[in-house]
Amino acid sequence: MIEITLEKERLQLWPERVIYWPKRSILFIADIHLGKVDHFRKAGIAVPSKAGWQNFHVLQELLLSIEPDRMVILGDLFHSRLNRDWQRLGEFIDAFPEVDFELIMGNHDILSPASYQAHRLTVYPERLDIGPFALTHHPAEVSDMYNLCGHIHPCVRIRGRSRQSLRLPCFYFGERGGILPSFGSFTGMHPIESRDGDQIYAIADDEVIKIGQ
Repeated sequence: MIEITLEKERLQLWPERVIYWPKRSILFIADIHLGKVDHFRKAGIAVPSKAGWQNFHVLQELLLSIEPDRMVILGDLFHSRLNRDWQRLGEFIDAFPEVDFELIMGNHDILSPASYQAHRLTVYPERLDIGPFALTHHPAEVSDMYNLCGHIHPCVRIRGRSRQSLRLPCFYFGERGGILPSFGSFTGMHPIESRDGDQIYAIADDEVIKIGQ
């Protein structure tokens, strides 16, 4: 874990691909895509079933380690329609009654409002503002606040001396907006294009590493 200062606020970047805001005791996480493994398996794609449990295991370890008051999900909590992972999610949330679970709706969040209410999820249709941050799923231009979002699944390409290259998930922070890496398994990654002054923090071998400046 490393700390950065963003909009005069101290934030922690964790190699589990989340941001923790100690001052507000809020854990930010994006693009969990629960249920995607089961979705693939039903479609006949050979994905190990234990991969579906990995997301829950990492989330549990995070909540036990950090003990946040709130977990704010920046969209795409669940990948598609109901499957057994939705029941697992309810059991997971019930195991942490002291944590408020909040969801900013993403393009994959297509379940009924009753489904979210049943799991004690507070839902925001498009945006949630907390302090200097405007929280969304898709990147947004917000004139008077700093936008934190998901959706893109950003990564950075690292090149070696012998033409080898490696793509690593990353946190990206531009002048007026930042993008969290995708938390979930089997979500894919999209290379991010940075400009002068942008900050990129790659995740490699359970470590957060600043790239460039």
